[in-house]
Amino acid sequence: MLEKEFYYYVTNQADLVKKYNNKFIVIKNEQVIGAYDSLSDAYSESIKSNELGTFLIQHCFPGKDSYSQTFHSRVLIHPEF
Repeated sequence: MLEKEFYYYVTNQADLVKKYNNKFIVIKNEQVIGAYDSLSDAYSESIKSNELGTFLIQHCFPGKDSYSQTFHSRVLIHPEF
């Protein structure tokens, strides 16, 4: 649902980092509509005037680590399933 916003971030990351390094930016309709120092500020301010699911909050910093995450789990999958 937010593929356009994510693609906008990835393709414009270098320019966005120059302007918003280490900020939490809010992207909607392929535009930055806000930049905040914390995720909670970005969220609480954005929902005041935008419907949930219509914007992307992205921590803006250089490299692929800014948009990829590894999740670890203690779940064990039994091979018979």
